[in-house]
Amino acid sequence: MFGIKGWLKPFSYSRPKAQILTYATWRLRLNGSERCYSLAQGKRHGNSIIAKLSGIDTRTQAATLVAAEIWIPTSELSTLSSGEYYWYQLTGLTVVTVDEQILGKVRNLIETGANDVLVVQDDARAQELLIPYIYRDVIKDVDLDRRLITVDWQTDYV
Repeated sequence: MFGIKGWLKPFSYSRPKAQILTYATWRLRLNGSERCYSLAQGKRHGNSIIAKLSGIDTRTQAATLVAAEIWIPTSELSTLSSGEYYWYQLTGLTVVTVDEQILGKVRNLIETGANDVLVVQDDARAQELLIPYIYRDVIKDVDLDRRLITVDWQTDYV
């Protein structure tokens, strides 16, 4: 929340962060329910952003949206260049080595500044691997149709 007139201070995974303010429709998911809102206004505020959604006019209304996840319709997302992917496209994909050893599934990604990192969960070994998303050096191939990421990585890498 931000202020008394229903403004929100959302966390944005967009790059740049203010990119989220270009999307007209936001789907907010909270406690198993989802509701669509139109973005009425938005602007940068220091190192973050603030946004005003249509129909959210008081601090009390804004408080009901704390901890909601913001989802943007895929039809509004920008087209990416070859070899570029949105995080949601990579989450859940199976990760295999160039030797076809299964390492696990992408649970989520972490932004480190230098490069993104795949968080890969290996349920068989109850182990989590952190694999840097360095295209061509570590990430050899992403096949969305087969739901597979091929990496040049070893299970004993820390």
